Amino acid sequence: MSSLPRKATTVAKDTAPRRFIFLLLDRFTMLSFAGAIEPLRIANRVAGRQVYSWKLAGEGGVEATCSNGASFKLDMGLDEIDREDTVLVCGGIDVSRATTRGVTGWLRREARRGVVMGGLCTGAYSLAKAGLLEGRKATIHWENQDGFLEEFEEVKLTKSVFVIDGNRLSTAGGTASIDLMLKLIAADHGEDLANTVADQLIYSSIRTDQDTQRLSIPTRIGVRHPKLSQVIQKMENNIEDPMSPADLAEEVGMSTRQLERLFRRYLNRSPKRYYMELRLQKARNLLMQTDMSVINVALACGFASPSHFSKCYRSHYNTTPYRERGTQSGMPGIGTRLSI
Repeated sequence: MSSLPRKATTVAKDTAPRRFIFLLLDRFTMLSFAGAIEPLRIANRVAGRQVYSWKLAGEGGVEATCSNGASFKLDMGLDEIDREDTVLVCGGIDVSRATTRGVTGWLRREARRGVVMGGLCTGAYSLAKAGLLEGRKATIHWENQDGFLEEFEEVKLTKSVFVIDGNRLSTAGGTASIDLMLKLIAADHGEDLANTVADQLIYSSIRTDQDTQRLSIPTRIGVRHPKLSQVIQKMENNIEDPMSPADLAEEVGMSTRQLERLFRRYLNRSPKRYYMELRLQKARNLLMQTDMSVINVALACGFASPSHFSKCYRSHYNTTPYRERGTQSGMPGIGTRLSI
């Protein structure tokens, strides 16, 4: 690494190190964990002294294994911590199973003592399960949002890369942990230190809590056509009560035939087919992430009858919704699928 600028080392000498407790759930995502702990290590190096410390915690207190198979030796189990500590729950695949009674009990106990609580990647699920996000804003990886919304209606879920709501923190996963930690470092010790840490990470575009986690529709579909983007946005916002092609066309000021040509030209499918794929994708998320009945999943995705839903699902995924549900090992829940 390059030499460090002097301005970044001007951190108050009498400030006690802020300690983070990383609660590593079974099959947690390494990228989110690394994105949170590495900025702290670099901040210490840049400051020329220890401004942050951390411990790795987990149920059993011995070892935790992440989703890529690597294992980490733990510093502690679910022991009592200091009130000034910050807990970051590192979630990943099948977070519902990893969020045991022991984990939720520990989170509730420490939260009652005033400890700052955060969830990385799917870690917000654990906080919500413990009842610590009621009435709060939060975020979670985009692929898990459908299931989360169904299970925790009292949480104000956003699509931001990270959220800070009082003493509750959450990130969407992946590199969003870096953005959150840079924000905390800037709040604790100033933007000079945070910016220098970002430079050391070769992180040239720091995101804020106003940035959303998914790519824009034009980037996602590889087409920059304003009316096509508007129609797709309306489709995504009206999954439970699908709009007709005629209504969609009228909303953006074109005829149904023009809308049909637009989709055929850029996406090689009809508007009706594209809409059906969006609805089926949400249905699959709900089947794999929640314990909703197949009938309720069908209704949530705009299908009036279970038989029609099953027929469409089989045609698209080559299996039935009931078999899809049956392939999920153990208790179905949020996090059985995760894209990172």
